[in-house]
Amino acid sequence: MDFAFDARTEELRARLLAFMDEYVYPAEAVAEEQRALLASPWDTPAVVEELKAEARRQGLWNLFLPDAEYGAGLTNLQYAPLAEITGRSPHLAPTALNCAAPDTGNMEVLSQFGSEQHKKQWLEPLLAGEIRSAFAMTEPEVASSDATNITTLIERDGDDYLVTGRKWYISGAMNPDCTIFIVMGKTDPDGSDIRRQQSMVLVPRDTPGVTIKRAMKVFGYEDHSHGGHAEVVFDHARVPVTNLIGEEGGGFAIAQARLGPGRIHHCMRLIGMAERAIELMCRRAVSRDAFGKALAQQGVVHNWIADARVTVEQLRLLVLKTAWMMDTVGNRGAHTEIQSIKIATPRAVVDILDRAIQLHGAGGVSQDFPLAELYASARTLMIADGPDEVHQRSLARRELKKYV
Repeated sequence: MDFAFDARTEELRARLLAFMDEYVYPAEAVAEEQRALLASPWDTPAVVEELKAEARRQGLWNLFLPDAEYGAGLTNLQYAPLAEITGRSPHLAPTALNCAAPDTGNMEVLSQFGSEQHKKQWLEPLLAGEIRSAFAMTEPEVASSDATNITTLIERDGDDYLVTGRKWYISGAMNPDCTIFIVMGKTDPDGSDIRRQQSMVLVPRDTPGVTIKRAMKVFGYEDHSHGGHAEVVFDHARVPVTNLIGEEGGGFAIAQARLGPGRIHHCMRLIGMAERAIELMCRRAVSRDAFGKALAQQGVVHNWIADARVTVEQLRLLVLKTAWMMDTVGNRGAHTEIQSIKIATPRAVVDILDRAIQLHGAGGVSQDFPLAELYASARTLMIADGPDEVHQRSLARRELKKYV
């Protein structure tokens, strides 16, 4: 394993770091000021569109998509350090580069499993950043950590499907630019194979029977950057059979294919969050005095900063190894590593952010620093894309299998 960055990665890193310094960090406060003046909190601030135009002009666009026909054609190992950089401003930078969830996962699904019609109608506008999308899987009435539990029905009616069910925490659904949902439901609820009961269909937002019931908050935040999280009701929403993605019964497999890259992308960005937290800790420690000496001279602060640096270096190596394995043996071959980083990274970054908040005192929980919002994002990732306990269960069973 050689984790040295190749020439293309180094060149993109240099351009992206400059883009962050010149455009993204200064835009963070501007975006909040503009959002306060918008008619709807879900509208996109003008500065975000300006960032997108500049990123596209500089060729910092769709970096996440390994398919060279549609994206930058980067490997996971090449993309990892770039995603880490965007993680330093996770509520702005990924969107600016058209590398934000849930659109990234949806574009991957459409590029791999979508028909030519799907690609023309939905993938191309997503790649161009002209529209946004949502992925509707999680449901409030069941434990959605087990995807076989979902109850939404996708029933055949002649040349159409009727979609009926209730979803929540559907990321991106509050954004007025969100025009398409990828909905996971059951086409064969009584099938003998519980992993072949599910299918995925494309449901346009303006389909009769689709109702956005309410916005869902995350630790009190509305998460505007991802287009919010919504509760959505599908009441016999009718779409043509041609809106099926892949084949009937293929929904569970497509979901797994979608979540693999998504999990590592989240972990890459989490490392960037941790780096931002360490930077803020150090700046705070050298600028504040308590009990007659700088915080930077307090032993406990030394411990927090040292432990954070060691943790980040460990996590980065594990994420890079996972990216390398995904590139060399595929997502299935890297299953153990993907689960390992999904377990290790969010909980470790939450701990680092917690220390950074503590060091900032009241400022740490305020809106004057990004730490509280970063904490909410990182803590949520201990649940999103499968809760830690599900990954621990699967990983432990794989380890035990060697001895049984």
